[in-house]
Amino acid sequence: MANNNPLDNIAPGMKVTAQMSPEPSEADLQFAKQMDVDYVVLWTNGANANYDYFMSRREIFENAGLKIYGFGNSDVHNQDGIVLNLENRDAKVEQYKQYIRDLGRAGIPYTTYAHMGNGIWSTERETTRGGASARAFNLKTATEGHWGGNKYPMPLSHGREYSEEEIWDNYTYFIKQAAPVAEEAGVMIGIHPDDPPAVDLAGIPRCIFSSFDGYKRALEIADSPNVGMCFCVGCWLEGGDLMGKDVIESIRYFGERNKIFKVHFRNVDQPLPHFVETFVDNGYQDMYHVAKALREVDFNGVMIPDHIPSMAGDHRVGTAYTIAYMNALVKRANEETAA
Repeated sequence: MANNNPLDNIAPGMKVTAQMSPEPSEADLQFAKQMDVDYVVLWTNGANANYDYFMSRREIFENAGLKIYGFGNSDVHNQDGIVLNLENRDAKVEQYKQYIRDLGRAGIPYTTYAHMGNGIWSTERETTRGGASARAFNLKTATEGHWGGNKYPMPLSHGREYSEEEIWDNYTYFIKQAAPVAEEAGVMIGIHPDDPPAVDLAGIPRCIFSSFDGYKRALEIADSPNVGMCFCVGCWLEGGDLMGKDVIESIRYFGERNKIFKVHFRNVDQPLPHFVETFVDNGYQDMYHVAKALREVDFNGVMIPDHIPSMAGDHRVGTAYTIAYMNALVKRANEETAA
């Protein structure tokens, strides 16, 4: 493996970052700057995931004093064709590689990738503190996964049961093609955990990005400085003991090896089989310890709020609350570590 670290090209320090629409209003841009945000993460679909669009977004955000750290493409994310080796696999892999090349040409250093064959699974929304509506998952009542407008129902979302060996083989096929392109383009690929992790759903095992050991093996297979993690604290907490090592142990291991490129900073009330996402200061993880562990491994990627419970009927309220809390934790972690 090459010794170069792609994060060396990024400004040092933990960066509390906003996830925003790629089509922002002036009020959106002002809101981000008022929260003291310098970096943003954006998502688009396959129709817009090209060099010209990326450059046009850079102009808009940079004129407002904001840098684009990452740009996701939902059309090559959670693709069953790639995960399950369906008939469109090679077309999707080629689409992914071109997307990485376009990100590199546009000077955008990062993208998130997820390897779920039948989408993200949720059950009916539930309430958390103060009656706020929040995403939930209950294994006993789960009926289907969702991604990109598609539904993946129980009992067999793709007509049969898949083996763990198939999922590993298909991941290896994909990453061995994607990693060299990412290295050449100068783009970091951060792989997001399965959500929810660690359980088989509708015939598809979630055997790779659902545990410490799975990630360790997957990153060794990739064998690339440009392939690492989108470390979703919420997903790790969803898995609990099933993850093999806890959040802090995992941050220390992967962070010391420069494998954490982005962090989803969110909390849940308890681990599987039934969890509700909650506010960052209201779950079973003390999120200060997360910020401190990231500081101790000299993490210099971005941290974003994710899946924020609703507050006052306006998504900006929850975003502002969460980012302010994150800024305070980072400030404290920086000061205590320096001391």
